[in-house]
Formats: sequence, structure tokens, C-alpha cells
Amino acid sequence: MKLVVGLGNPGRKYKSTKHNVGFMCLDYFAKENKLKFKKDNKFSGETLRMGNLVLLKPHTFMNESGQSVRKIMNFYNISENDILIIHDDLDLPLGKTRLREKGSSAGHNGIKSIMSNIQTEEFKRVRIGIDKNPLYETKNYVLSSFSKNEKTLVEPILIKVSEIITDFNNDVNFVQLMTKNN
Repeated sequence: MKLVVGLGNPGRKYKSTKHNVGFMCLDYFAKENKLKFKKDNKFSGETLRMGNLVLLKPHTFMNESGQSVRKIMNFYNISENDILIIHDDLDLPLGKTRLREKGSSAGHNGIKSIMSNIQTEEFKRVRIGIDKNPLYETKNYVLSSFSKNEKTLVEPILIKVSEIITDFNNDVNFVQLMTKNN
């Protein structure tokens, strides 16, 4: 069983914000595969199951994402090696992606929560660049919506991440995925 988690915040207020790019990627994947998420209180989020692949959009809000991840890992007995987390990254230029096998949280509260709840830094990630804007406080920036111009840079990322999810599910070696996509 494999788990792909898109990080974001639940609710219409946050739907198109930069911080929700993880949710956007999973929504795109679901749409392309003609699947729908369902609310699942047992896992504190929305889930979608496709064979041995489970997609999760935690509804615990970004800073507590790890609680939802831990619940679904325990239920399906999923190993850390079979987890892929998709999240925004202020340190990458808008529209860039970077895959990593493990690492620190780099200050991302959703990643910190996951590390705290599953007790390891060793899980795979897709980091999606949202850039920084020194004119905004970080919290206000990540909770702002993408502009029209920014959306044109994000749309190809949704396609790329959908392909990464498919490859991850098909057991493509993660080092090969990193080589192909970084």
C-alpha cells in the first residue's frame, strides 16, 4: 500500500492559496483519473483509494497534518518508505519542483508535524516552489491566492506531479524519479 499526501488547509477560504498547492495536485490527479475524494472522519481528511494507492488531503489544517498522516498509516499499516508528501516551498522559485527522499522540515510546519507524528525525516517529498515576496509577511504570502500570471506557471506543475504520483504508484525507483524531475 502506498500513500500520497497533499498538504493544504481545508475550506473554501484557502482553496486557491499558495499553501494549498499540495491539495491542488491531488485534485488534478483525481480529475484526470475520473475519481472523487470523500470526507473520511476516521482519518481527519479527504481520501481516495485507487487499488493499492491511497491519496490523503488532511483536514487538520497545515500545522497538524501529521495527525491525519499517522491515522491513515496505522490503519493501512503503511511504511514510511511508501509515503510521498506534496507541499509548497518558499525557497524554490514559482513553478519549480524538487523531489527529495528525506531531509529536514526547512521550517515548513506541515512537514514538522508529520516528522513529529511519524518520528522520522525519512519520507519522500515533492516540493513545489511558490517563491517568496519580501513585501509580505510569510503567513500572509502563503495564504494569498495565485495571480493569473502565477497560475500559468502552476498548471504545468499539476500535470508533472500527476505523472510523478503515477510513477510512484508504479514502483519507479525514487532516485530515477528525482533524476527525471529535478
